Amino acid sequence: MPSDRPSSHFFPAPVRSGELPRLCFLSYRQIRGFAMPVVAEYTGRAEIEVVDGTFGDALAIARDRLERGLVDAFVSAGSNASILRAGLQAPVATIQLSGFDLLQALIKARRMSSRVGVVMYGQTIPELDEVKDLLNIEVVQHAYQTPDDARQRFEQLRREGFEVIVGSSLVVELAEQAGLHGLLAYSLGSVCKGFEDALELARVARLEAGRYEQLNGVLHNLQEAVLAVNPPMQQLLGPPHARLIGLSLEAIEPELSLQPTLDSGQVERAVVQRFAQRDWVVNRTPIREHGEIVGAALTLYDARTIQEADTSLRIQQGRRQSAARHRFANLIGQSPAFVRAVQTARRFARTDLTVLIAGESGVGKELFAQSIHNESVRAGRPFVAVNCAAFPEALLESELFGYEEGAFTGSRRGGKRGLFEAAHTGTLFLDEIGDMPLQLQTRLLRVLQEREITRLGATAAIPVDVRVIAATHQPLNDMIAERRFRQDLFYRLNTLRLPLPPLRERREDIAPLAEAQVGRCLQRLGTRLDPVRALAPLLPRLRAYDWPGNIRELENLGERIAVFLMQFDRLENVRYDELRHDLPELFADATASEVADDTGLSAARVAAALQAQGGNRQAAARQLGVSRSTLWRWMRERGADAPGT
Repeated sequence: MPSDRPSSHFFPAPVRSGELPRLCFLSYRQIRGFAMPVVAEYTGRAEIEVVDGTFGDALAIARDRLERGLVDAFVSAGSNASILRAGLQAPVATIQLSGFDLLQALIKARRMSSRVGVVMYGQTIPELDEVKDLLNIEVVQHAYQTPDDARQRFEQLRREGFEVIVGSSLVVELAEQAGLHGLLAYSLGSVCKGFEDALELARVARLEAGRYEQLNGVLHNLQEAVLAVNPPMQQLLGPPHARLIGLSLEAIEPELSLQPTLDSGQVERAVVQRFAQRDWVVNRTPIREHGEIVGAALTLYDARTIQEADTSLRIQQGRRQSAARHRFANLIGQSPAFVRAVQTARRFARTDLTVLIAGESGVGKELFAQSIHNESVRAGRPFVAVNCAAFPEALLESELFGYEEGAFTGSRRGGKRGLFEAAHTGTLFLDEIGDMPLQLQTRLLRVLQEREITRLGATAAIPVDVRVIAATHQPLNDMIAERRFRQDLFYRLNTLRLPLPPLRERREDIAPLAEAQVGRCLQRLGTRLDPVRALAPLLPRLRAYDWPGNIRELENLGERIAVFLMQFDRLENVRYDELRHDLPELFADATASEVADDTGLSAARVAAALQAQGGNRQAAARQLGVSRSTLWRWMRERGADAPGT
């Protein structure tokens, strides 16, 4: 990968050092050369150091400048800017790529070729699909996250015959090294905007630093020791403010003493401490001036507040994780029943109609729902899933439709939007729709008809643009006859019907599904055993099993198999006969006294295994999924023999 040694170019300001803001322009060589006219223009307004830096060394270079006090703010673009923002507690101004910049670059590229590749850091730009038609140009774009990604994307375009590449500095450098035309996507206007932002960030940083120095100077020149106590701390300490003056913190509350911090100079972070009959998260930090300790700071955080924040964060993460992650390309299976289901689902994805997915528990209904969403025009929009059987009726109603402030006791201040609103412009997946209470079925029917919802406690209707995908394992026709499911709702949901086959009807897929699951588990457990070879002796039993829990059950058994295998460093040492204790489902038809039934062996199977293993009985036993002694016993009882060991 192109990577020059870091070089530094310093442009001193024509005034006394220290009066102007200090900027560090950290960039790749390509954008550095392009931006030099802007750098020269700004030398009268700032001290600017220009440093060549790449993915690997950008952060180290920036930290060195900070530690030596040489910079107020950084200016960078693309990957370097992302790295600096993530790794520094310092102002970083980003040179942003605008749509106009890219349009200008494509116009230049069009003069060279009618086929242009675009490789940018971060993410692709959907608007390019519209622009390329206006310019009458073929544009293929890729995004990268790491230098290796960038190289792979670039090489893909080169192999496809693209001779003009538009992109970041790294990509332009790759193009030039390969003898292709590389065009930088940025404009001088964007560079100027980046420097303007950096000047403002530097101004604010200096202002804050000046305030700190002023306060620190006042405290440092006082003859008395000063303890600043805010109202919450005063409440904790107890006595009135006047009675605290003149006392050391250690004398007031020994648990809060800062003397050990002053003596050791060590930072204490996130220490849990019991004080005033409550749990606190305590930070103790030394305050240094010119390398010497001049004081210490104590902060207390109420553990209850942190726990509440943690709960809120987990809820938010759970909502993000409910986004559609699965695609048809990731689904495993080649059996006719599965292929037919995928083909049908792909056809449904090209419409915006309601889909009802039917199938037993564990067949992967939500995976198909997510895949339909990701191949529809709503891809990239919200995908919100709710299990209708997981909530009590009252709670499910508020979750689906939301509520206004004061709608019921305990309602959130300001109200709350429901899942229909959260899924606006996207897809709402209603799992286990057969378990939805009848009263809510009526409200759901109205939403599907009117495409608007009314929050609990509200009178105004809110329009929603939502595609609904429902799923159930229940026999809805029987439930309609028993008046447990509305017939009119069924017809609304059953616009497009997608039945999914149970695993027992797609036995050809059991092996690849099991191998993929066990492989993931072994990798997570840090075991290097080959999942295909490890599962080979078990495949007859896996294929013969009826899988009442379908793929979900297969995933669970795959976990158990992986945990069993992790105790062996080599496949030759695996004692498969011991698996009956971990997988009783697969061995339910076996008895210890009946070797033939216990192993499922037959003369044909044994002969085939021995032939495949060149007569090696130990290897044949491993292939058959039995111990060597079991195989020998089976052969002795039947007077069978074969050469081998």
